[in-house]
Amino acid sequence: MNKRPPVIAQIGPYEVEVEDGKDYWWCSCGRSKDQPFCDGSHKGTGFRPVQYKCKEAETVYFCGCKQTGTGPFCDDTHESL
Repeated sequence: MNKRPPVIAQIGPYEVEVEDGKDYWWCSCGRSKDQPFCDGSHKGTGFRPVQYKCKEAETVYFCGCKQTGTGPFCDDTHESL
């Protein structure tokens, strides 16, 4: 399977209020219509969603450009795009 680069869903992070004890599945391919979360659009692309297990309610910043080295979180890579 030939893996294409991820689609840049947005330049900049998605600010999300996460809930204690909830699992979140971050879209790593950029094709999901439910950004920043997976909707299954990665099928056949070679990408897989990344699970984030929330341990406490807080605000997190999920990567929107899909180029992060610290997925699922933003590491400011978008600033160099």
